Order: sequence, then structure tokens, then C-alpha cells
Amino acid sequence: MRLTPEQIHIIKSTAQSVLGESAQVILFGSRVDDTLKGGDIDLLMELDTRVPNKTQAIGQIYAQLIRGLGDRKIDILIKDPSTQPAAIFSVAKEKGVRL
Repeated sequence: MRLTPEQIHIIKSTAQSVLGESAQVILFGSRVDDTLKGGDIDLLMELDTRVPNKTQAIGQIYAQLIRGLGDRKIDILIKDPSTQPAAIFSVAKEKGVRL
């Protein structure tokens, strides 16, 4: 996994500050592979409770992550009980790493 302990802490604490303490974060995509270089940070954030406004939550998380991690490409997905099934969620959970 190509994230530092400090980056992991920033990501997890940001997700929990916006979404609540129960938010679980999964890193997936190229950053999981130690043999690759570069790439964006792909994050799946899972919750057991419904997020009323996912777009607003993603915007808040993104802004806080940019402040904490610096200007970089970050993709954020939120999956809650109201989220429709999609292949990307399965792939993220199968190939990703829980932070």
C-alpha cells in the first residue's frame, strides 16, 4: 500500500469527522499495489447508516483531504444502506485494503 501512516490517519480521521465514527474506509485501485508509481487515491467509505446528502459529504471530505494531503487527485465513493448495488463496490471490497 502506497500511503504513509500519516496519510492514513488524515484519511480515516477526515472520514469519521464528516460521516461519523462508524465510517469504514477502503483504499482501492493503483495505490494498493506497491510495485506501481503515481496514481490517484481511490477511497470507498462505507456506513451502516444513511447519509442524507452524499454529494455534500463527498465535497466536505474532499476539501479536508486536499488541505491535509495537498493538491492531488482523490476519488471518493460513499456506500450506505440506500446505495444501489454496483460492480465498483464489489471490486473495491475484494481488491482493496481497509484503512
